[in-house]
Amino acid sequence: MKTVILIPCYNESKTIEKVVRDFKRVMPHADIYVYDNNSTDGTDRIAKEAGAIVRYEYKQGKGNVVRSMFRQITADCYIMVDGDDTYPAEAAVEIERIILENRADMVIGDRLSSTYFDENSRPFHNTGNRVVRKFINIFFKSDLNDIMTGMRGFNYDFAKSFPIQSKGFEIETEMSVFALINNFKICEMPVNYRDRIDGSESKLNTYRDGYRVMMMIASLIRDERPLLFFSVISMILLIIAGAYFFPILFRYFSTGYVLKIPTLIVISTVVIIASVIFFTGVILHVLKRQHRDNLERHLILLSEMRKD
Repeated sequence: MKTVILIPCYNESKTIEKVVRDFKRVMPHADIYVYDNNSTDGTDRIAKEAGAIVRYEYKQGKGNVVRSMFRQITADCYIMVDGDDTYPAEAAVEIERIILENRADMVIGDRLSSTYFDENSRPFHNTGNRVVRKFINIFFKSDLNDIMTGMRGFNYDFAKSFPIQSKGFEIETEMSVFALINNFKICEMPVNYRDRIDGSESKLNTYRDGYRVMMMIASLIRDERPLLFFSVISMILLIIAGAYFFPILFRYFSTGYVLKIPTLIVISTVVIIASVIFFTGVILHVLKRQHRDNLERHLILLSEMRKD
């Protein structure tokens, strides 16, 4: 059984040596890969000197890095962790055990149930984590505690079947939703989170990346639950149409005259559009179900290939 530690990095020279050495100490049997994402502070050199295998991804963004990791590396257990020394290497032992015992396809290192809110000094990040968690749990009928953690474990099937669309930090949200929608086994385990050391700066922009995450959630709802998404739009349009139509209808009952003919024409157009949008959702829902069937067949083929 092969285990790899995957560390995406962008300008983490102050912490990467400690992160690599901690994982070498705790997981001496694992290969440690540091994927440098255009660092300018010597992160790659420090990682090599600490004993990591260094590779490069020149397209900026964490999502682009994860895409390259999953495409290029084959293993039985993938453990991904940020290079900022905020997650304990010791947690990787239990993550590996859960994955290799086939108890989960994805293990989530749950910060929010342990020390995150005490350690994290950026209040808007705290709020953002809560908001994203609430949205995901409502729309995808789940009860996950931590959606955006930077420490996760994956098995081979998950890594090789995950069609990554994200380019940046919204990748964590996409991973969680992909696992939920496609019925992968998910296990959460609390991990102790510690804030960055002095001089180490977060690359996550609260407002810009928060906006990207919310847009990712909206697009995931549209793509993964199209019937719900388009039904809501249709309902809103029908409510607006009804608000203008019923006063005209009541006036007709009381006077016998049909007034505001142009308004009725617009209302009819809105109702037609709402109907088209609803049936678009129905069609996409059927296509999405077929896509899930194809994914299941793909996973079966992956399992058979591994046995051979």
